[in-house]
Amino acid sequence: MTIETLLRNHPALTVCQDTIETARDLLIDTYREGGKLLLCGNGGSAADCDHIAGELLKGFLSHRPLSEEDCLALAESLPDGEADPDLYLLAGQLQGGLPAISLPAQTAALTAVCNDTDPALIFAQLTWALGQAGDTLICLSTSGNSRNVVLAAKAAKTKGLRVLALTGENDSKLSELSDVTVQVPAHDTYRVQEYHLPVYHYLCAAVEEAFFG
Repeated sequence: MTIETLLRNHPALTVCQDTIETARDLLIDTYREGGKLLLCGNGGSAADCDHIAGELLKGFLSHRPLSEEDCLALAESLPDGEADPDLYLLAGQLQGGLPAISLPAQTAALTAVCNDTDPALIFAQLTWALGQAGDTLICLSTSGNSRNVVLAAKAAKTKGLRVLALTGENDSKLSELSDVTVQVPAHDTYRVQEYHLPVYHYLCAAVEEAFFG
């Protein structure tokens, strides 16, 4: 999927082309430098976090077969080596993955934070615990002002993470905090989410192309 395909299918996103391309480059740089992605958002945006992680952790538009080097490492690590029947399943069907963690999916940790500290800190606490300098936090918020997401962005910046925000068209607290903000041309929650989907599908496809061809 190319940026031209994205804009041909969703011409309203042309106003975001520059920031979408900058977001793409940010994600590619994150992975090239050995970093990972953390993702946070509420409601439908929480589901989008799971969706994005799923596209990155395994093949999306391409199969991503293991390299010969990886297959050899598998054979050498198994107790029975090449005679191990599981080798052919692992080497034949494992796929290359890009590390991405959906913070809303961490149910036990989220509920512990809500119970023990302040519910507004759910994503900030996980970002603080899991994030490292060189990682990127992706914040999805249709308003750009969701308090728990904004607090996560502040924690991320303190820890040396870069922040990519996907929001609606209005300027927001996230647009002030983030390294890159893709402000899609809508303000109603459902319309913003409808635009976020093709944007992050393009970003996932572009990252996959950069690393797996």
